[in-house]
Amino acid sequence: MNRSVYITRLASFLPNEPVSNDEIESILGLINNQSSKAKPLILRNNQIKTRYYASDKKGNTTHTNTDLTSLAVEKLLDKDFTKEQIEVLSCGTTTPDQMLPAHAAMVHGVLGGYPVEINSATGACSAGIQAMKFGYLSVLSGSADNAVCTGSERFSKWMLAKFFKEEAAKVSQLEGDGIIAFEKDFLRFMLSDGAGAALMQSKPNATGLSLKVEWIEQRSFAHELPACMYSGAVKDGDGKFIGWSDIDQEHWTTDSVFAIKQDTKLLGEFIVKKGGELLKKLVDAKNVDIDNLTYFLPHLSSQYFASRIEKELTSLGMIIPAAKWFTNLSWVGNVGAASPYLMLEELFNSGRLKKGDTLLMMIPESARFNYAYVMLTVV
Repeated sequence: MNRSVYITRLASFLPNEPVSNDEIESILGLINNQSSKAKPLILRNNQIKTRYYASDKKGNTTHTNTDLTSLAVEKLLDKDFTKEQIEVLSCGTTTPDQMLPAHAAMVHGVLGGYPVEINSATGACSAGIQAMKFGYLSVLSGSADNAVCTGSERFSKWMLAKFFKEEAAKVSQLEGDGIIAFEKDFLRFMLSDGAGAALMQSKPNATGLSLKVEWIEQRSFAHELPACMYSGAVKDGDGKFIGWSDIDQEHWTTDSVFAIKQDTKLLGEFIVKKGGELLKKLVDAKNVDIDNLTYFLPHLSSQYFASRIEKELTSLGMIIPAAKWFTNLSWVGNVGAASPYLMLEELFNSGRLKKGDTLLMMIPESARFNYAYVMLTVV
């Protein structure tokens, strides 16, 4: 079938006012009534200056993940494309508001409209692109003429100090300091909230620019590598992975089982290496002209990785000058599955793009090392 898919609209929703580094713990709370000793180091490395939380300055909830997502979708809509015209709704997130129903079902419930095909992708940073891939294939195959795809997160509610209270008390009894493990503290200053949405259609915009999807590719390295970022589970002394349903309920809070944790050693050892390895294979297989690439949009969890990615790509013969990089990490924060949408939306609506420009997106996910790459052409 001679059919193409185009991203014709992009929208984002970021809740409330930007939160500065000095305000983080006033909203998330102090663990064991003391400021994190790791905070200065983490913020110095990630270089995030502001982020957004779905809470007010007193920590009161203002938006659910479902709210964030539906508000982003609504910003795609107008008299020329209404919610009643949506054929596929595909939503990706790490942090749904509930285990059941699926996130996309909840978003559809808030949006209203007509019956639609839904898809929910659950994972970490690449969940938003997994949702996009479903929408892309739906339109490409001809089973639908449009798809609304989203990436969203509400990490902040998972990071509140009250959820670490019992663990901190246990640590205080055992070690006297009440400082939780770095693998949990690390992410409290990395992650934030927001949502992005994209409209994918079988035809480009009649006026204005569109993004033709050349390809979307994803690969998992879970067959080689253990879990690196996880929630609802723990690793025992031997590194064995134990899910929450096999853990006694009394330990759910004392061990902060549902907190998001990250093995920073594994992260540093493999996240850049495996991403470069896959990109090299894709560039060779698809004859991508790296030298004439207009923009490179890497999802960075931390600015710490930027120079390491540049060094790795250069060593593999893929030199992408810093002037071609586009990221909004410093002023938007790391919003997980929403970050690729937020980057692309900002660039798309910036006025900087022109017909013929080529965009390569890179979305690494450390959960168990999944990577997504997206190639787009401005038309």
